[in-house]
Amino acid sequence: MLSLRSRLVCLAMALLAPLPSDTRAEERNPALELVGLWAAKRSFGPEVRGSLELGRSPSGWSAEIAGYRVSADADERTITFHIPGDRGSFRGQIQTDGSIVGHWVQPRTRHSGARVASPVHLEALGENRWVGDVVPFEDGFSFYLVVAEREDGAAGAFLRNPDRNFGIFMNADRVELEGDRVALVGRWFRSDEEQVLTTGTYSGDTFTLRIRGQIYEFHRVDDDPGSAFYARGRDPAPYSYRPPPALDDGWEVATLEEVGMSVASLREMIETVIDPPADSLHDPYVHGLLIARHGKLVFEDYFHGFHRDRSHDTRSASKSATSFLAGAAIEAGEPVATSMPVYRTIGAPYFSPELDPRAGRMTLEHLLTMSSGLDCDDRDPDSPGNEDRVQSQQENPDWYDYTLLLDMLREPGESSVYCSINSNLIGDVLSSATGRRLEDLFYRLIAEPLDIDRYHLYLQPTGEPYMGGGIHWMPRDFLKLGQVILDGGTWNGRRVLPERYAARSVEPLVELRERGYGYQWWVKEVPYRDRTTRVFFAGGNGGQVVMGIAELDLVVSFFAGNYSDPVLFRIQEELIPEYVLPAVVATD
Repeated sequence: MLSLRSRLVCLAMALLAPLPSDTRAEERNPALELVGLWAAKRSFGPEVRGSLELGRSPSGWSAEIAGYRVSADADERTITFHIPGDRGSFRGQIQTDGSIVGHWVQPRTRHSGARVASPVHLEALGENRWVGDVVPFEDGFSFYLVVAEREDGAAGAFLRNPDRNFGIFMNADRVELEGDRVALVGRWFRSDEEQVLTTGTYSGDTFTLRIRGQIYEFHRVDDDPGSAFYARGRDPAPYSYRPPPALDDGWEVATLEEVGMSVASLREMIETVIDPPADSLHDPYVHGLLIARHGKLVFEDYFHGFHRDRSHDTRSASKSATSFLAGAAIEAGEPVATSMPVYRTIGAPYFSPELDPRAGRMTLEHLLTMSSGLDCDDRDPDSPGNEDRVQSQQENPDWYDYTLLLDMLREPGESSVYCSINSNLIGDVLSSATGRRLEDLFYRLIAEPLDIDRYHLYLQPTGEPYMGGGIHWMPRDFLKLGQVILDGGTWNGRRVLPERYAARSVEPLVELRERGYGYQWWVKEVPYRDRTTRVFFAGGNGGQVVMGIAELDLVVSFFAGNYSDPVLFRIQEELIPEYVLPAVVATD
């Protein structure tokens, strides 16, 4: 028998000995050191921006911007110039009032891989000098990586990206750490194979990850209660309503109470749905909410760092703007009609004796209602006209040409199939019919009459605006599209669309994806009190919505970041009927 002293010495030695390899202490995952909230942000410019000055002298025209001074080409009305090194270009026209209106085209963006056109208005200062501001699209990305310890001891993780939701494509499962090497492990979009998605270097305070070919440096932001990861901050106060300010943008403003609405259900939505910090990639990611009633803007609020002066991608919701442009061209007296034949209008070489007779019977209305008959289907990745396939193929950079050479599968008008290149081809029809550049039509027929100063047009490889979606709008401006339709084609008393065209745009002319569809506007019934009410809406990937409810004289706009995630449909199916519509307390 060992003495008591000997037994105590043995016990102490046992406690001090190394733990067996299967104990929890030795198995603790080194990646758990990364548990917390991390953020990374990079800006990609563009370099050239700010005040633009055009001058005219006996020796010709010149332009000066951001320290660059270059000569400009000019004819009777049009002025163009390019900044060396592919830093940007400008094209504008002298107006009857002496000003110059045009568009600045910035270099290809990291955001979309495309060039972007932004409007520029230059005022005449003297006889031979014009000055205005170039406000380009802000190209950049923000990432938030949430790391938490799981029951299995792994450092579980998900990636949030408000700009394009790359976390849905880099479907992270966990973070692994070995020495100074950090790895994000998971599955690529629509893949069942787990793999290392990206790697980087860990230094203790920061780590790097390569995303889309760029290095992002992540910093811990656990102690930042104001991080834009949170909708209204980490510990938001109870929501307090503030009516929208009156600005010089054409909107008359009022309070919710003045138009028969209550804030109670909106407050509940913000505090219970929008405010809670995300613990999953698939939580709602609302960036903004605007409401107008009786033609007055009564609610405007933004979340996750977004604000009224930051443009937002609207994806396919901008298809409704394409319909708007066609109607505005008709109202302006341009030689445009919904019955005009597509191929004949565009002309040679597409309209020829060899043309499929069915293609010859295709009209603008068929494009507007997605019933062209072309071999295109955005839901079928094997369809030659699938939007992703058209935009990723390299053989033909002319997307109009690519579209017009597609086979016909059915008689135009026989059935409707959702396909974005139908919408885009409307742009070619309009520019061909009017003899005008598409961006000029957009400015003259949409921006100018609707008091819109800023927007960003995503351009096709050949330079024309892409009308299948993706326009970046200022939030208050995008809401105007719904208001014009609700008001029968007018904005502040000015007719912009023919009254019949505005009404027909939101009639269920065809059935598409088990819903009604008009001229690039969706139509459906939503729950309202103990019944349903008809709504029309523009809808885009991520949760972009402009919805009009004629019965309530109400227009609602949501902006969100759940791109390519089915949770985006919660806005249409849940948030609007369950929280926004109940805010209407007086229906007269």
